[in-house]
Amino acid sequence: MARITDRTVLIVGASSGIGAEVARRLAHGANRFVITARRAPELAAVAQEIRAAGSACLDIPADARTPQAAADVVAAAVTEYGSVDIALLNAGQGPPMSLDRVSVADVARIMALNYDVVVNYLIPLIGQMRRQPDGGLIAHTNSLAGLMGIPRQGPYSAAKAAARTLIDAARVELAPRGIRFTSIHPGFVATERISGDGLPKPFQISQERAARYVVHALEKEPAQAYFPWPTAALVHTLRALPTPVSSLVLRKLAAR
Repeated sequence: MARITDRTVLIVGASSGIGAEVARRLAHGANRFVITARRAPELAAVAQEIRAAGSACLDIPADARTPQAAADVVAAAVTEYGSVDIALLNAGQGPPMSLDRVSVADVARIMALNYDVVVNYLIPLIGQMRRQPDGGLIAHTNSLAGLMGIPRQGPYSAAKAAARTLIDAARVELAPRGIRFTSIHPGFVATERISGDGLPKPFQISQERAARYVVHALEKEPAQAYFPWPTAALVHTLRALPTPVSSLVLRKLAAR
């Protein structure tokens, strides 16, 4: 039985992957869902599964890169259900990029997909949750790649690091208002998006397993959640090593 029950849950990036699987897992808790993504047919299919499992669901196709679209989704959630108790900001992409081959536009696009989308939802959600008596939880699907610069993932690592830092500041500032923040840092997850990108993926896990970790984080609300442990341990070890040593290890991993 789901521990998260009778809550209004907003999931951004819910048409597939981790977001869709988290929605499926929480759908048995008689929750109220607002799910959003750009792909309307896939989003509608997930909404149908949620309703079949016994939860209410409002599906809203929207582009998270547009501030007004994000604000409209939050407003629609409040109009439909009266509040947003839990928000999972799960949109983002990290295609491999070699820094000697990218353009300024390439880097800006990755920043928009992984940082701007967080800001676009974060600000209206804070505005809403500060008016709610019990505040609320804002969780962000970040990445272990956001903890250090990963070769061929530099723009993605930078965007995720920026989002983590922003949320760390929000956590401190808004704690007195009852707004909680959880940054979720997966390692490599076997989603359709990254299946053929050619990057080495040590300790890769399924999206179903990743969703279990995410749901656990939503239940326990830690400030930071890292998984799976082998990848998290590798990243934390690399961060603790002297830079010349960690750089050598990263070059060898990237060359595989």
